[in-house]
Parts: sequence; structure tokens; C-alpha cells
Amino acid sequence: MSLGPVMLDVDGVELTAEDKEVLQHPLVGGVILFTRNFESMQQLDNLVREIHAFRSPRLLIAVDHEGGRVQRFREGFTRIPAMARFGEVYEKDKKKARSLSNLCGWLMAVELRAVDIDFSFAPVLDLDYGVSTVIGDRAFHSQPEIVSDLTHSFIQGMHEAGMAATGKHFPGHGAIAADSHIDMPVDHRAYDEIYAKDIAPFRSLIKKDLTAIMPAHVIYDQVDPQPAGFSEFWLKEVLRKRLNFQGVIFSDDLDMKGAGVVGENYADRAKAALDAGCDMVLVCNNREGALQALNGLGQYDDPVPCAAGPYARPPSD
Repeated sequence: MSLGPVMLDVDGVELTAEDKEVLQHPLVGGVILFTRNFESMQQLDNLVREIHAFRSPRLLIAVDHEGGRVQRFREGFTRIPAMARFGEVYEKDKKKARSLSNLCGWLMAVELRAVDIDFSFAPVLDLDYGVSTVIGDRAFHSQPEIVSDLTHSFIQGMHEAGMAATGKHFPGHGAIAADSHIDMPVDHRAYDEIYAKDIAPFRSLIKKDLTAIMPAHVIYDQVDPQPAGFSEFWLKEVLRKRLNFQGVIFSDDLDMKGAGVVGENYADRAKAALDAGCDMVLVCNNREGALQALNGLGQYDDPVPCAAGPYARPPSD
């Protein structure tokens, strides 16, 4: 059985009978964990082992564990600062900032790998324009060259710990105030401005060490009427052709408000994202929506290309 194109969540600190039934669906390819799935280090280790043993090849396990306000696991894990702190240090001491960013990338990754979690959706490559509440201090800096420099160091640390990196949110979420979790953000800037500024860190890291990318649920209405995660222009034309990105494209959560403008249900959203160029789609915190996506995609015969890639690691000893 190959990995399917849908990543979803589970209810709590151990698998329920319903969880196990859903995870058997051939279109499931991964599980994303949240704070509600964490009770203790031992419990988390047990949960991860159970999920990984459930299928062959084993399901991918991911988490949003960037640091700052987006760190799902706390007790027993190191509190990682918001990425903006590294940008502040960079303005005074570039070498120190790179070293700290590298150390935190390694620390975040090594602690997750210690419990056999495959990867964190990190780092954030958005620019901080000072207007976005959902991005804000999750961004390293406002200047693309500084973001590129610091995230390169962060990713090197992740790689040293044995974890691949996922850059988000392509082509850039930091220039608008609206939060795509609860709203439909629209960015009115021209393509040339977005390409010169926001895409610069993605462009730089694609040439180096970026394994996966997550697009934004943002409409760039001067470029394409669809949100980036549902746009063939952004994913196939810009990301694949112009930037020559050969890695994995994960959608952002299809339950977010920013995805709600596409289709009539979650199956429509999932199909639209996959058709636009995503390799795996996330449906989180909505079991009914996840089931709609799984059952509505039918006999989807395009296995996720990362199945034999850096995310599908052998079980830990």
C-alpha cells in the first residue's frame, strides 16, 4: 500500500476505535498532531509508535512546532523562542544570530525525532510587514535577505538532527492583516513585487535545502483569482517551472476559512488542491470534513511522491 494524499488528525492521547478505522483508509498518508494529543513524553512516544506500526509503508507524522506561540508540545520539551528574536539579534550580531538559529533548528528537530515524529511544518519564510497578526513574530525578519540567511541556518540545524524542512506560506502571507484561519485574505500587490520580496527566501532556499513547501490560503487578486494553494499558476507555473522546485507541496489546512471559497465541500477542496499541484492535503479538526475528502476523492491513483523520500524514515530503534 502506498501513502495516500490526505493528512488528518486523531482525537486524543491514544487512538480510538474510530481513529483506527479512519487510518485504514487507503487515501490516508499522514497524521498531524496537536496539543490535545500530548499528555507526557511516554504517552507521546507510545502514540507515535502505534501510528507508525499501523500501516506499511508507515504513515507520516507531522506537527506544527515552530517555536514561540506555535509549539504544540511544552512539558518535557525546550521552549523555543519566537523566530523574530533571531532577527533582532541579527541586526546587532549576524554570526551569533546564525548560530542561535542553527541551534534552535537542531534542538526543535532532535527533540521531535527522539519520539520518532517525522517532521515539523517549519520554518516560516514569510516576511514581517508589521500588519499580520497571524504571522507577526513567527517571521524571522522583514528583509528577505535576512530571512533567507537565518532560515538557511535553521534548516541546516534541522538537517543535522535528521529532519527535512517545510517552508511556509508560499508565496508569502505577511503583507496582509487578515488571518486565513478565520478570514479570506486578499493581497492586492502586483506579481513583480511579490516575486522580488516575498518569494526571495523561497527562491534562495529551493536552490539549497528546502524539501517541502506549504502554500498560503491567500488570494493574490492581481495575479490569480484562486487562493495560492488552489492555484495552478502559483504551484505549477511559478513554484514548479519558474523556481524549479522538485520537492513536496503540502496544502495548508482545508478546514481554514481561507480554503472555504473553493468548492461546495471538503472533497471538492481536496480535489481542487491536488489538481492545482499539491501532493498532500491537510484536513484538521473536522472528522466529518476529513471523511468527505477521503470518500469523495474516489480511486485516487497518484501516490504521494514523498513516500520514498526524506519523510519516510525507518522506525527508530
